[in-house]
Amino acid sequence: MNPTHTVIAPPFTLETATQKVRLAENAWNTRDPERVALAYTEDSVWRNRSEFPVGRDEIRAFLTRKWEKELDYRLVKALWAFTADHIAVRFRYEWQDHAGNWFRSYGNELWEFDERGLMRRREASINDLAIREEERTFFWPAPGPRPADHPGIPDVR
Repeated sequence: MNPTHTVIAPPFTLETATQKVRLAENAWNTRDPERVALAYTEDSVWRNRSEFPVGRDEIRAFLTRKWEKELDYRLVKALWAFTADHIAVRFRYEWQDHAGNWFRSYGNELWEFDERGLMRRREASINDLAIREEERTFFWPAPGPRPADHPGIPDVR
C-alpha cells in the first residue's frame, strides 16, 4: 500500500468515520477533480443541489466546473453520524466568484460506501450566503489541507 494513500473501509467506527471525513475534506481542499473523483465508485450516484452526476467522468466534469466558479475555495467538514457503511457530515466552505464577491456555503451530505471504502452514493444539500470579505473565517493557504490546529466548524450562523 502507498503510505500516502489511506484506505478506510466499512464497517466504520467513530475513529475511522472521523478519519474518513477528514480525508475527504483534505482531498476536496486540493481542488483537484482527478484526485477527488478517485474516492467514488465508477458508477457513483450524486445529488448536488440541482445536479445529478453519475459516474466518475461526470463527477470530474462537475468538480472542474465547480472550482472554475468557486475561487479561493476552503472547506471544513464535520462528522454528524455514521453506521457500518454510511456517514453523514455537515460542512461549511468559503469562496469568491470572478467578480470578487464572497460567499459562505453551508450544507449536509449523506454518504454510502462499498466494501472497498469507495463512495457509491453522495447526496448534498447546500445553501449559499453572501458575506463581506471581512466576515471570512477560513484563511489557511489554499489549495491545501486545513491545518491541524485550525478549528472545525463554528456554531451554525
